[in-house]
Amino acid sequence: MVLTGCSSTADGSGEAEERSAPANGGARAGSGGSTGAGQSADATEGFRPDTARLPRTPAAARSLIDRVMADTDSFGAEVVKRSPYESDPTTWPVLDEDCVWQRRKPADSVLATLTRSFEVPAVAGRGPLRLAAVVTVHRTREDATWEMAESIEESMRCPTQKLREGELIGPLLAAALLGGEATQTNSEDSFSETGQYQSSELGGPHHYSWHQDQTLQFTVAVTGKGAKGRTEREVDQLVVQAQSAMLARLESAVEKQS
Repeated sequence: MVLTGCSSTADGSGEAEERSAPANGGARAGSGGSTGAGQSADATEGFRPDTARLPRTPAAARSLIDRVMADTDSFGAEVVKRSPYESDPTTWPVLDEDCVWQRRKPADSVLATLTRSFEVPAVAGRGPLRLAAVVTVHRTREDATWEMAESIEESMRCPTQKLREGELIGPLLAAALLGGEATQTNSEDSFSETGQYQSSELGGPHHYSWHQDQTLQFTVAVTGKGAKGRTEREVDQLVVQAQSAMLARLESAVEKQS
């Protein structure tokens, strides 16, 4: 499926820099249930999750995020940390009715969530390429799939979104693939958006790329915002590289041990 939409991001000042919850918080019946282990088919070819290794408490979810979350090495040698490096774990971004991103309390379905911010620093003739990675652990697989479905709804509802004062995304092209469709074998569900980013600080329009995947009760996502002198390929490669690294770490963290 391909649709026109847009996504969310922000600079390193603690604002939202990833796609996340819908305006209603994403809570659904079953949010307080067991983890999604028993509800899910294998997420990827040859992947066998171990139900005993899936987090059931906020503390266990935070521990898993620490093992899965991207770091500077996940992107490449030129990438450095931005400040603030990590988001406030007691909030996450929500797209309101006016298509403006706000920080609010996470939905009841969320055991833990965290965002990290990075950038490729500006050099002669090229502006700073800003990046973010997010990992969210839901209580159940059903909750994680609702987050993915509502990400698609947000794209259709808000063809242009305001990230913060002076930052806009849109319009973007969006695409979704379930596991096994085409060449999508890395997760149960995959959703991506590419398009234009405009900033009062960095100008524009510049290339924008966002990619989110869902496996079991987890969602992982990476955002890339271009700048003057940065190519689409450069932005997209950094996003895909970090996303692949997190998905590989996630499988390693929860797969059944032989």
